[in-house]
Formats: sequence, C-alpha cells, structure tokens
Amino acid sequence: MKSCIVTGPDKTDVVEGPTPVTGPRDVLVRIRACGICGSDSMYIAIGGLPPRQGHMPLGHEPAGEVVEVGAEVADVRVGDHVVINPMAAPGGIIGNGGPQGGLSEYLLIEDARRGVSLEVIPDHIPFEVAALNEPMAVARHAVNRCRPAATDKVLIFGAGPIGLGAVLAFKSVGVQHVTVADVIASRLEKARAIGADAVIDSSTENVRERLIELHGEGTAMFPGKADTDIYLDAAGVPAVIDTALASAKTGATVGVVAVHKQPVSVDFVTVMSSEVSIVGSMGYPEEFFEVTADLVANWQKYAMIISHAIPFADVATALAKAGTPGAADKIVVTRD
Repeated sequence: MKSCIVTGPDKTDVVEGPTPVTGPRDVLVRIRACGICGSDSMYIAIGGLPPRQGHMPLGHEPAGEVVEVGAEVADVRVGDHVVINPMAAPGGIIGNGGPQGGLSEYLLIEDARRGVSLEVIPDHIPFEVAALNEPMAVARHAVNRCRPAATDKVLIFGAGPIGLGAVLAFKSVGVQHVTVADVIASRLEKARAIGADAVIDSSTENVRERLIELHGEGTAMFPGKADTDIYLDAAGVPAVIDTALASAKTGATVGVVAVHKQPVSVDFVTVMSSEVSIVGSMGYPEEFFEVTADLVANWQKYAMIISHAIPFADVATALAKAGTPGAADKIVVTRD
C-alpha cells in the first residue's frame, strides 16, 4: 500500500509498504478521506517526531470503509463507514508519531471497539465530512472546558476550522448568543452560514465597543466592559488575549485552544480585578465520539468548513497548500 511519510526536515514522500495483517480483534479500514492539520506542517518542518524522525507516517484525521473484520470483533461489518479515533491506537497515536498514519491506503485498527477506537456512521455522510470528526472533537473539548450555560453570550476569536467547530459546539449545547471575530470577510460569511448570531470584522471594528452593542455592558470594577461570558481564542495571536482581557467583565472566562508560537504577556491586574478565569484546552480526552452524533445530524453545516478536497494522487500539493499561510482554510485529502 501507499503511505505519505515525513522523510526529513521539509521533506515528504509517498512510499510503498505491506498492507497490515488483520488479527482476530482488529479491523482493517480502507482510508477514503484524511484531513490535514496545522500540526502536520510542523511535523514536516522538523522532520517528524521521535522515534520516527526521518520516517514518520502522516495524517491523524482519517475516515474510511471497513474491508476486513477480525473474528472476535463485534458490531463492525465489512462495508461499514467509520470514523477513527487516532488517540486510541495501542501502538502509538495515528499520524502523531505512531507507526501508522491516516494519509495511507489502509489503517489497521487494533483492538477495535466501537465508541473507543472507531464508530460506524451512516453511509450518506461524505467521507470528507467524516474526516472532520477529529478536529471537531478538539473544538468540542475547548467548548466543554469553558463550561458554557444556555444563557451565556460568547465571543470566538478566529473563524478557521477550530473556531467554526466551536460555533457548532456552542450551538449544539444551546448557548444563547455566539459572536465570531476575524479579519477575513469570507471566513466571517462562513461563520454566519453555519450558525453564528453575529460577526465582528476586527480589522475595521473595535471589538470591545461592538461587543457592548451586541451583549450589553457588563459589571466590573472598571467601566466599559462587555457583558460577554466566554471568550475563546481560536486565533493564536497576542492581540486576542489583550482584547479579551480588556473587554472581560467580572467572572468572565477566557479559553485558549489556539497554539501560540511565542510567549504572550498577560495583564494580571485585569485578571485579578475582574476575577477572570483563564482555561487552556488541548486534544479531546472524552469528546471524540461526543461530536460524532452532531456531525452526522448536521453534516451539511460541517461540510462548509472544508475549503479544499484534494485527491491522494496530489497529496504533495495538498501538504504544500496547507503549509502556506492564507492558501486554504481546511484541506481534506480524498480517495475514491
């Protein structure tokens, strides 16, 4: 089978290797779609993760079709369409330093169990949408970390894939009002299309003033704060933290799911005076299959997150585009 691997710093290749052998408790999946994550570009830049630097399989957002089922596996059948939890692989995280990657023709799902390592989805869900399950679980965990209530008013910074996934996640738990801020008009249009109640173009609008118009003025030691309950950073730029803290009322929560590549200064006087809670989020300890049902129910909205679907034959093009700032929002590599 063919697999895309990191072969060195800034180098990838598609290599031939043996198709995995299915054991009695395993399932073999033919991969039909795999998303590309920002972390994939990082792995390529550094030449892979130890101990597989120089030969690291890529891809941790896979979905596919079951082609072989071990004799001891229950509730999974040949022909089932499945989403795959890369974190549950016993041999190492799929596409994150483990021996397998989702940008391959086949994946062996060892010790296959529904609701743990994989889940069956209806056949009408496009594979490229199913491949969003992993990044959408990242977004769902970030939302859960913020502990939203139905009456909350929320601002999400960044309308990339995780920010858009957070819109869907906040709405799925019944949050009253979700606003999205970004500097790219097309992303803001997409945020509205999938369910955001309002958007802010932070390149031309004053975010704090606009929030007060949308959410009202909040109670705080110092005046001029917005009545926004939750701020979620899905952008990863220092100005987001500054703006959130400058706007935060007493008791507000600031969640951070974006990766900041440099240290960020924090105004702790504001944190103290407004008693702001700052929460970090990474991965999806329990959310992978929590998001599956909503993705199935609302797949047309999730489909809008995908900006490019590129065939596996052009995987090098897909990786290059994903690694070029501004070239794409969400790329999924597909296979017929």
